[in-house]
Amino acid sequence: MKYFSLLLTVLLVNLINAQIEEEVKVKYAVETFFYAFNGKNEFAMKRVVDTDVIMQTVKLNMLGNMIVEKTNFNDLINFMITTPDSISFHEKILDYKIEIDGGMAHVWAPYEFWYKGEFSHCGVNSFQLFKDEHAWKIIYLVDSRRKEDCNPVSE
Repeated sequence: MKYFSLLLTVLLVNLINAQIEEEVKVKYAVETFFYAFNGKNEFAMKRVVDTDVIMQTVKLNMLGNMIVEKTNFNDLINFMITTPDSISFHEKILDYKIEIDGGMAHVWAPYEFWYKGEFSHCGVNSFQLFKDEHAWKIIYLVDSRRKEDCNPVSE
């Protein structure tokens, strides 16, 4: 019985360590995305994003109605690389909540967006990732955007 308990403990520790290792890898993919975005590094961003990535934004339209707007990854890349260096932007991630099931992961990441040194808006990024042979890749990103109920922390 003593050996069985020891074996069970070792197996549980290995399982927990494997889960933590995958969470670190998932978080690394999302952090790389934002590090690349904030640093205007198109190539680093593309390394963690699937070629068929789907992007959407949930926001209020001009009439005050909540809508889902499809966005384009190439438009994000173009914004990033065509914004002059004299104009700063920074998406600040406030927290990560990560869930994994086999080769699929979900990351919930509240954020603040700063533009030209001023607070612009806040919201949440929701990422879906899959694990290919080599690494975790972002396959879907939906974010919310709002200006109210934000408590921005100084950049």
